Amino acid sequence: MRRILLPLLLVILFSMNVQAETYKISGRASYADDTPVALQYISVECEQGAIDCYQYRGTNAITDVYGYFTILMEAKSEDNHVEVQLTLRGENFTHTIDLERHQNSSDDRVYQDLQLQQNPPPSGVLMGLSCAVLVFALAFISVLAKTRRRLSTRHGRLEFRGYKQARQLQCSKCNEMILQHQLVKHLVVDHDMEAIDAGKLTGKIMRRIWSEEE
Repeated sequence: MRRILLPLLLVILFSMNVQAETYKISGRASYADDTPVALQYISVECEQGAIDCYQYRGTNAITDVYGYFTILMEAKSEDNHVEVQLTLRGENFTHTIDLERHQNSSDDRVYQDLQLQQNPPPSGVLMGLSCAVLVFALAFISVLAKTRRRLSTRHGRLEFRGYKQARQLQCSKCNEMILQHQLVKHLVVDHDMEAIDAGKLTGKIMRRIWSEEE
């Protein structure tokens, strides 16, 4: 019995291998502007209700950096002229299995290029560069607006030319704001203080401001 079963199994396996062959679909995937679709999966799908191609569902291949791809499927003789769908980035392309064409090809494959209707997505580098340019432009506009506001005033124009307005100090006698270099004169003239006392009071006021800044 074993002597009969073993040859029979070998015949069955051999006949299955003869009927099935590796079917290769090669081509180039491109966008609407003819740029390559790089490093994207191409999947084999079936139209709704087309049960004769279900065995090929899930087969996929990935394009290289130039958009070229090769899909491998184990096709049987009874699957000749079966239609499958090649899906790439949401778009479908019909391919009809042609075993005669495959067998008669010089490099043992059939060719079908896929060109999408969509344009390529924006590059991450270009997006980053665009954001950087936008940020720089906004910063430039902000600085320009602030500079314009400063130049519209007399003090702003003086600061732009290198002149800085002297600090004002509050007189502890009358609470009036006096320019720092005129505070001693103000205490002496307006409040009849001795020059030494006016200098000490001015130093005390200045030290208080320095401590607040620290």
